[in-house]
Amino acid sequence: MAHAPKTPIPRSPIPAPRRMATYRQRMRAAGLRPIQIWVPDSRDPAFAEKCRQQALAIAAGDPAGDELMDFVDNLYEWPED
Repeated sequence: MAHAPKTPIPRSPIPAPRRMATYRQRMRAAGLRPIQIWVPDSRDPAFAEKCRQQALAIAAGDPAGDELMDFVDNLYEWPED
């Protein structure tokens, strides 16, 4: 005798806050904890300039500074001023 396939019982979607709470509980049960960190936005045009200024400051105080700056210049294509 053939059986008709079972039709899945329609479920209403679980609200996002409840899904996140469940997820956080699972993560904590696994021994993890949430953290939030803020990092510099490397997409900001001022970021590349700040990195360059800091690299120049380091190179100025380092006897191998010229070699270091050549290395950095060869790694990154600096925007034209």
